[in-house]
Amino acid sequence: MITITSPLDFTLLPLPSIYFGAGRFSRLAELAGSFGKNILVVTGSRALQRSGRLTSLFDGLHRDGLHSFHLVVDREPSPELVDGAVSYYREFSVDAVLAVGGGSVLDAGKAISAMLRYDLPVERFIEGQEGFMQHDGRKVPFIAVPTTSGTGSEVTNNAVISRVGRNGFKRSLRHAAFVPDIALVDPELMVTVSPELTAASGMDACTQLLEAYTSPFATPYTDALACSGLEHFSRSFLSACTVCSGDSAVRGDVAYAALMSGIALANAGLGIVHGFASSVGGLIDIPHGTLCATLLAEATRENVAQLRAIDGSHPALQKYAKAGVILSGVAAKDVPAGCERLVETLEEWQESLSFPRLRSYGLNLEDLDGIVTATRSKSNAVVLDHAAMKRILSKRL
Repeated sequence: MITITSPLDFTLLPLPSIYFGAGRFSRLAELAGSFGKNILVVTGSRALQRSGRLTSLFDGLHRDGLHSFHLVVDREPSPELVDGAVSYYREFSVDAVLAVGGGSVLDAGKAISAMLRYDLPVERFIEGQEGFMQHDGRKVPFIAVPTTSGTGSEVTNNAVISRVGRNGFKRSLRHAAFVPDIALVDPELMVTVSPELTAASGMDACTQLLEAYTSPFATPYTDALACSGLEHFSRSFLSACTVCSGDSAVRGDVAYAALMSGIALANAGLGIVHGFASSVGGLIDIPHGTLCATLLAEATRENVAQLRAIDGSHPALQKYAKAGVILSGVAAKDVPAGCERLVETLEEWQESLSFPRLRSYGLNLEDLDGIVTATRSKSNAVVLDHAAMKRILSKRL
């Protein structure tokens, strides 16, 4: 039996008002109208329009006497996108920002809501950038509606902003006040998501659950959320990627897992895979979920090996073992067996779902030293040296 205890010493970020369930999308106009008359709607470029839901949303806003403006986001938000949107829409006295889409759309909406009350460029407030200033939390009310199950951005306090290239970055605009005012999660919005995007975004949620669960800053609260999320994820992830992709109940399980991952990560932090998401993601143009999907098994293997070398009874090893039992659905006789089952399960998904290698996105062996030097991950389950980080990357080139 695998037993885990955690210290009772923690602080919690606020949560939005959460509306979860099939059919909740129909309440969006009503919820948006509670903040005022002028609503900036941020969406992706295709899926919502094709489904007809964008038209129904605007019809609902119009029926309720609201004025709407529409911004389309078709890539991960850059400083230029955020600054341009803020400059243009500030004159319309926006009362609320409503973002409906994947993680990039939600991050863009979150950043715009945070910057509409400022005249300075967003890059001044991005962590790790030259001339960094701490944001004071002023924002326009923000409603987040995910259409994929991955980032958990609907309940987190940060927006990821990117500039890709040799001097690029992928870092956060962050403040406790940036947690959305309302998070609406409707699994019916996800039934048409492609198998490839379902797999990639789902593995982002899985990575967040596992990294928050094994973080040195985890608490009984985040542990409970992470385990609950992993249980729902294991029950429906593969089905959502394959034979039951159109089943809203299956999609609901994965959406719930993503929601739990967002709350858990906001309070416990993330590990080395998300450390690489910043350094690798700033260098090459790779979807965030794809990066998580391709690195998680190797990162977990390396973390487990490093923990075993330190202390074979380390609490994080017990958590990895428990996660292995949850995700595989197979009991383990002891902690080493549970850890082994976890890595095996992640590798099975990696192969069956054909997660691409990093080289296919332009990453080369000569890039690795620079990436490792730039990578930070204070919330990883164990401190990894440069050689360990380089092993993870090289095995997925």
